[in-house]
Amino acid sequence: MPQFQYEAMNSEGKTVRDSVAARDQDDAIAKIRELNLFPTRVKEAVEKRGRGGAARRGGKSKGGAIVIGGVRNKDLTTFTRQLSTLTDAGIPVVQSLNILEEQMRPCALKNIIGGVAGEVESGSALSEAMARYPKAYDELYVNMVKAGEAGGVLDVVLQRLAEFREKAARLKRKIIGALIYPVAVLTFAAVIVILIIIYIIPSFKSMFVELDVPLPAPTVILLGTSDFCIRYWFLLVVAPFAAFFLYKLFRATKVGKHTTDRVKLMVPLFGTLVRKGIIARFTRTFGTLIASGVPILEALTISRDTAANVVLSTAINNVHDSVREGEPIATPLSQTKIFDDMVVNMIDVGEETGNLDTMLMKIADTYDDEVDTLVEGLTALMEPVMIVCLGLIVLFIVVSLFMPLITLMGAL
Repeated sequence: MPQFQYEAMNSEGKTVRDSVAARDQDDAIAKIRELNLFPTRVKEAVEKRGRGGAARRGGKSKGGAIVIGGVRNKDLTTFTRQLSTLTDAGIPVVQSLNILEEQMRPCALKNIIGGVAGEVESGSALSEAMARYPKAYDELYVNMVKAGEAGGVLDVVLQRLAEFREKAARLKRKIIGALIYPVAVLTFAAVIVILIIIYIIPSFKSMFVELDVPLPAPTVILLGTSDFCIRYWFLLVVAPFAAFFLYKLFRATKVGKHTTDRVKLMVPLFGTLVRKGIIARFTRTFGTLIASGVPILEALTISRDTAANVVLSTAINNVHDSVREGEPIATPLSQTKIFDDMVVNMIDVGEETGNLDTMLMKIADTYDDEVDTLVEGLTALMEPVMIVCLGLIVLFIVVSLFMPLITLMGAL
């Protein structure tokens, strides 16, 4: 069915620009008036062909876009912000999608945008079209767009989505950046120690055997470790991969996932970092959904499904069931033993004052700052801890090798 782009006036006298599927111009005008709009300009959309010659209008079937490769978070965030800007400027959604697709470099998201544009031009709502591409648009994204369409504030919702994704990506980069240095140092140190054990210690062992020196316990342990590494060197290569595979296998079970997620919350220092991080993510997701007009129960369900921890998901599910029965959010939230009293009290105040979304955003900002502080503190603490640990390892090797020599010198 042809698409007609139109400009119309709503009941408040504001200009509305969009498109509608109709048999002809008269049918389009009738459909526009059914929306309580007064059309001022109606014309049939010009058929556009993208790269490869595929027609936009009627050229794509639902779910027809071929998607190869993953969608980068940075590309999706940029697309979201640009779509928000174009929508705020009054450009119809289909035209905005076509513009963004044409200017985007070849990638998986470019194909997806083309598919979404084709489906919207065929009469689907933007949220419905996006829902057919879960590789790019998750449940949180789709539901927020759906709420924006229902409330007529799609540009505002898209802007919030872009800000949400940018803050989440910024926090992830900070944590990964903080871990790069200690992981690199530990890896380099481990390689050096292994080389010493395999290539240097056997020379000392040959000398001790020739001199028939009595060996103390530390030296016996060190020489035994060296023999084991030389004889079973392949285990040093296989063991990390085997451990990772077993961890993934255990985590794939319901009990394993619950156990590992709970252990993550109980580890000293790192557990605090993980807990504050998931609370910040939950409150920001929940607050963004509430501010976008998503009902509370649906917002809790989406927040639960997007949580990165099974323990938190179970707690949110209990909160969802209690709220469905008429209880306020703060009461079941305090019973989960995961959220601090400050979080519960701020949510309680937000419910009473009707500013729940604002309070949730404040909690998320506060916890993001605390996570940043913790990451900086842990990074600063790791350096001296690693130096001490490496010093002890080197000291053990040196003492173990020189103790027999000192005994021999004393005998001479």
